Amino acid sequence: MKLLAIDCAASLCAACVYDADVGVERGRAVLDLGKGHAEHLMTVIDEALKAGKIGYGDLDAIGVSIGPGSFTGLRVGVSTARGLALALGIPAIGVTTLEGLAAQAASAYPGRELFAVLDAGRGEIHAALYDAALVNAYGPAVMTLADAVSKAVEHAPVLAGTAADVIAATAGGDLAIGPRAATADIGVYARLAAGKGEGERPRPLYLRGADAKPQAGFILPRRKS
Repeated sequence: MKLLAIDCAASLCAACVYDADVGVERGRAVLDLGKGHAEHLMTVIDEALKAGKIGYGDLDAIGVSIGPGSFTGLRVGVSTARGLALALGIPAIGVTTLEGLAAQAASAYPGRELFAVLDAGRGEIHAALYDAALVNAYGPAVMTLADAVSKAVEHAPVLAGTAADVIAATAGGDLAIGPRAATADIGVYARLAAGKGEGERPRPLYLRGADAKPQAGFILPRRKS
């Protein structure tokens, strides 16, 4: 099975081609954008396919990071994955960023529990706990820093994600830390998606609403007929 993986969950706009039959990544393209995923994603995908020396018609599945992460980036990545899957008649497979970070940490710390934690602002943490086999044991959920620290102390897991350092420092223990990024390497998403197989169509995982809200003071009253 040849799978195209897409990640727009954070600042990266990334794509890679993965040959699941032999467990080999064939090609990738990654841009660190911050913003502007919609304008660049298709070019990044084309570059990854070119590097992998395959075309769209050779793909058997599309994998995509579904969050939590950038509100706009997730919409771009997921809608692109679903659109390509529909056009090509192949499945689209979602992988959470928390699962991706945990899996990346597991490669360096095999046999350990894993706690993926992302700084969500407002004193909140997006978190999920996984056992040594990457089976989800808790979350994804929104936690306070205090609750995240309490769970870290209880389980002594490997921490991964943008909130790993603050949790480790607050816990005061000797906690191992894996990747500190907001998203995993694109190859990790490809491998996880290939292992999941076909399921429900992916949709963005938003653990809370968008920060931007309509300003009610500018809403005009309806005219009465």
